[in-house]
Amino acid sequence: MMNCDEYRQLVTADPATEDGGEHLAACGDCQAFRQGAIEFDRRIERALSLSVPELRIPELPDVDTSNVTRLAPKRRFTAPAWLAIAATVTLAAFLGLQLGNEDVAEMTLADQILDHLDHEPGALVVSDKPVSDARLNRVVPARIANMDHSAGLITYAKTCRINGVEVPHLVIQGERGPVTILLMPGQAVDGPQSISGDSVNGVIIPVGDGSIAIIGEDGERLGRIEDKVKSSVTWTT
Repeated sequence: MMNCDEYRQLVTADPATEDGGEHLAACGDCQAFRQGAIEFDRRIERALSLSVPELRIPELPDVDTSNVTRLAPKRRFTAPAWLAIAATVTLAAFLGLQLGNEDVAEMTLADQILDHLDHEPGALVVSDKPVSDARLNRVVPARIANMDHSAGLITYAKTCRINGVEVPHLVIQGERGPVTILLMPGQAVDGPQSISGDSVNGVIIPVGDGSIAIIGEDGERLGRIEDKVKSSVTWTT
């Protein structure tokens, strides 16, 4: 039977996969992970469902044609071509509005972190099962940092891309629910920066030549977690 890490990799690639059914039936955490991935997939599908308006060609006014020379008609576009143009214009307008609202190149580090968390809802699962040492060592290799388990119960570990750089994405269990930890060596910040989103709060703290982001549910006491995380991580890069 496959383990949780192997099954969650399958679900991340395809939430509708039927593989690993034996593991899924026996693992409540992976059931919750799969449900979160399916719900997020549906959100993306709804966001991309565009409604193309019906093509309407305006009526031309009546014209006195007694002094008009008739020419052979020439059609530049067939009806399907007109519909394709209308669909293309609608899609371009939609994408223009979306991109115009928030330029990715100008997103702050905090915005990029919140955007990333929105794309991995299945990571925030209440669990009492720690990731294996082998898994943790793959995600946080010695070339990046040395990390012990004093930060808390680590139940999720995956390598993700933040601000164009691959970083360790970890989840520990807090008092009010799962708490996300992002280790970002080489991404220095001038001082602590707050992170605020829907029902979550967090902070980016400077640690040496890098930074660490800690995000939990509203009301989670992050101060005690900050101290534990900083003492458990030593950069090696």
